[in-house]
Amino acid sequence: MADKEFNLNDIVQMKKPHPCGENRWKIIRMGMDIRIKCMGCSHSVMIPRKRFTKKMKKILVKADD
Repeated sequence: MADKEFNLNDIVQMKKPHPCGENRWKIIRMGMDIRIKCMGCSHSVMIPRKRFTKKMKKILVKADD
C-alpha cells in the first residue's frame, strides 16, 4: 500500500461515516494531532496523526497550493 500523503485543506474519505451520514472530511489543522471537519454537519474532531492515517481511506480532493 502506498504512503498516504495528505495536506491542509484536502478533502478525505474515512473508513467509517460520521453519524450524520456524511463520509467526506476536510483537514483543517495539522501537527501531532489532525483536526478534521465533517462536510455534512460541520462538526470538527481532533485525532492523533497515527490514528488518522490508519482510519483514512483515500483523498477525494487535493487542496490547491
